[in-house]
Amino acid sequence: MKKTVLTFGLISGAISSFMMVALLPFADQIGFDNKGLILGYTTIVLSFLLVVFGIRSYRDNIGQEKISFGRAFTVGILITLISCACYVVAWEIIYFKFRPDFGEKFAAHAIEQVRASSASQQVVDAKIQEMKEFKAMYDNPLFNAAITFMEPFPIGLLITLISAFIFSRKRDGAAVTNETKQRATA
Repeated sequence: MKKTVLTFGLISGAISSFMMVALLPFADQIGFDNKGLILGYTTIVLSFLLVVFGIRSYRDNIGQEKISFGRAFTVGILITLISCACYVVAWEIIYFKFRPDFGEKFAAHAIEQVRASSASQQVVDAKIQEMKEFKAMYDNPLFNAAITFMEPFPIGLLITLISAFIFSRKRDGAAVTNETKQRATA
């Protein structure tokens, strides 16, 4: 299991990390609105397709085309954890070495959205204070890593659950045998 998990986990993490680095020069053009969210989460979903392939590979090569839900879930969640760890390491390097202004830009965007919504000055002031506190916490590498981990992990967990369910379903042996007999006589 270790080889399958490491192989597919590292490939998944490499895909998400590579895409993060590839999009770095365009970060200001992409922005923080829906375009950025859609692009970011599409990349995460694509990288987590390796969970599906990893579980299938384990089932076909090691499980002799059988796998329990628990084993499939274990393989998938380990791939997810490795991929998320790669994602976090890539973001930590990008944030602290190449985009240290990300926190300020994100805070300015959030404050501008509140101002544009015609909110009262009290609401705007509360958002300014909230963003100052967020920026201070986000500059802490441990807090930053935890928040970053929570971006891809729920998607990986969902894909793991769905894949484990699909690959662990038992085939109806009688139906398969009848199909095989029908094909042989045709």
